Amino acid sequence: MTTPHNFVSGAIDLGEVKARADARQKAHEQGPQSEGVASSIDITMENFENEVLRRSTQVPVVVQIGTPRSPDSEQLKSDLTSLAAASNRQFIFAYVNADTDGPVAQAFGVQGLPTVIAVAAGRPLADFQGGQPAEALKQWTDQVVKAVAGQLEGLPDQGANGEEADEQEPEDPRFDAATDALNRGAFDEAIAVYDSILETEPNNTDAKQARDTAKLLGRLSIVDKSVDVNAAADADPQNVELAFNAADAAVVAGDPEAAFDRLIALMTISSGDQKTQVKDRLLELFGMFETSDPRVLAARGKMASALF
Repeated sequence: MTTPHNFVSGAIDLGEVKARADARQKAHEQGPQSEGVASSIDITMENFENEVLRRSTQVPVVVQIGTPRSPDSEQLKSDLTSLAAASNRQFIFAYVNADTDGPVAQAFGVQGLPTVIAVAAGRPLADFQGGQPAEALKQWTDQVVKAVAGQLEGLPDQGANGEEADEQEPEDPRFDAATDALNRGAFDEAIAVYDSILETEPNNTDAKQARDTAKLLGRLSIVDKSVDVNAAADADPQNVELAFNAADAAVVAGDPEAAFDRLIALMTISSGDQKTQVKDRLLELFGMFETSDPRVLAARGKMASALF
């Protein structure tokens, strides 16, 4: 079993590019329903995106790719079903029958059956192959839940009639100074405000998102406005700096898919430090959107293929 590690994920306010409220509303409309969520679910290609990728932005999803032909697989399925039921939806168990849903199993790139993969925020967190004792499974799932504590959206609160509670998130007045700086084009000043918040609240996702936005806008502010960044990057597809400029411009233009695709294409022809540099920039751009944004989820899958 690999051990899960803490990670940070979040959403973003891109100001003029994409209002956070719009992004959250879109993610809510397209995301999985939370009312009456089952602790265990069978996964097919039809519900894979909603019940694994998007659900994992709320709580970790423990996915077993198994087969009824294997006694170890069937015992594992039974134990994980019981553990999920007892967890009070701290994690969801998702079962994939490799015999009947081969494409889903292939999407995980499994090498043997059964394989169990913990997914959080749309990406793998930890995994293991083969059967495991029930006590070891309990310890492993507890570690998965602990590793992401406070770092996922959580399942929405349910009202008395099973309806989601309507919560309005208040604006943080500490951001006012940064917003004023951004309006004046003082990007370094705005970044300093966000950094000061993060010094005392390192897991403040709004501050992280806003800081990365300010960095992006600051980078674009020094790019020669007379140059067509897309044409320049297309003419020299292996030039990292030009690709970064074009990707930044695409995000600001409201076309993050183009930004993601450009950097993923560059990653496929890169190696060593350059590949790592491109990956890091991609992850930074991913962090500027809701973790449940379908464009980010799709790009994460493409990036994984480019990396491995």
